[in-house]
Amino acid sequence: MPDVERYEDLIIGTGESGKNMAWTMAKAGRRTAAIERKLVGGSCPNVACLPSKNIIQSAKVKSFATRAAEFGLDLGSFATNMPGVQRRKRKMVEADYQAHLNLFKASGAELIMGSARFVAPKTVEVSLHDGGTRTIAGDRVFLNLGSRAAIPDVPGVAASQPMTHIEALDLDRVPEHLVVLGGGYVGLELAQAMRRFGSRVTLIHNAPQLANQEDADVGAALLELLRDEGIEVLLETETQRVEGRSGQQIRVHVKDANGERVIEATDLLVAVGRVPNTQSIGLDVAGVQLSPDGHIKVNERLETTAANVWALGDCAGSPHFTHVAFDDFRVVRDNLQGGNRTTTNRLIPFCMFTDPELARVGLNESQAKNLGIEYRVVKIPMAMVFRAVTLGEPRGFLKMLIEKNSDRILGLTAFGVEASEPMATVQTAMLANLPYTALRDAIFTHPTAAEGLTRLLANAPQRASQQAA
Repeated sequence: MPDVERYEDLIIGTGESGKNMAWTMAKAGRRTAAIERKLVGGSCPNVACLPSKNIIQSAKVKSFATRAAEFGLDLGSFATNMPGVQRRKRKMVEADYQAHLNLFKASGAELIMGSARFVAPKTVEVSLHDGGTRTIAGDRVFLNLGSRAAIPDVPGVAASQPMTHIEALDLDRVPEHLVVLGGGYVGLELAQAMRRFGSRVTLIHNAPQLANQEDADVGAALLELLRDEGIEVLLETETQRVEGRSGQQIRVHVKDANGERVIEATDLLVAVGRVPNTQSIGLDVAGVQLSPDGHIKVNERLETTAANVWALGDCAGSPHFTHVAFDDFRVVRDNLQGGNRTTTNRLIPFCMFTDPELARVGLNESQAKNLGIEYRVVKIPMAMVFRAVTLGEPRGFLKMLIEKNSDRILGLTAFGVEASEPMATVQTAMLANLPYTALRDAIFTHPTAAEGLTRLLANAPQRASQQAA
């Protein structure tokens, strides 16, 4: 084996978990190397979370422009300028990328650009981007390999060279007719944005409702939203094959309960989930085992099957959110410092950035029923929330689940303008084990989205024992 360079800490991948681990260990005076094959900082600041929200905001401004008369404004032309949309996004991405480089330099961690593959336990060979190889070993190794968009195993899909979110977020043109495969986060967010920019959009989903993991009322509300915006939504529809090339001309053959049809379009976006980047890196050589679904097998402390090797973020099977990856980093960091943190029973919030937002923390009705948990439910339309009324955005609802025989909050689902605000408020209350009555009786600023919680909870049904009394 060539000469081996030894480091105290070796991090593979500089996503949310990896970069924070590298910066923390290097600042603590440990000899630290971080290997990155492509995107310094990971997907989130470069091609995913932040760029997508930037593009979605431009689409929202376009939507507001088309409603100018409703707000008492008289505007001229409001045609989409996609090169301008991209200039705004790229300026943000470039600034963030440079900030990451600066942070690596300031921390003292060595950033190595190249592709790593294990050649022995805790030892990798790195094919450097600028030529040559290096063999590097770490006393401790942290795997932050990330994930990538899944390409469905449907005849002709891969050959059509479809877009994933990465290519869709880098378009300098408005697709004439975009077909979206998938009714989850990415599919819904980008379908709406591209429709607002001026594309004709057809969304194909093989399940009975959009956002499969949510309650039926959420799926119905999302369906109404997309159809109101002029998006053709095909549910319980199987994609059988694709012909042609995305960006030019495609023919999508689909089948539903009514039979078969062909959709002719110009562009194809696949948004059917993600798969971990755990192949072709030699994890077996490192003694790191995988779970049946291809994620790295870890315990509740994110330790792998190899001694002194941890996996964090998407590749470890953690929920695919940046905020979860950051918490993975905190779990491992604190345990290395003598703590005893685990990933068990974490209260993980999420927000889907359609317009309006869908935000949830804790259980929804479907999950509570599956777990056999009895609950009370209280729900109001967003039209009862003064903030939504002042913004002219009354679509949606607030819904809370409360344990049947106590005042414990089980979860909140919010679909509406600024939904992430009441969601974060409820999450804080749940972390503090506050009863729902604490929020019901709180004084929230008027008019904010969080104030809607007082109107929601004023209508909460009493516990059975209270009703009897």
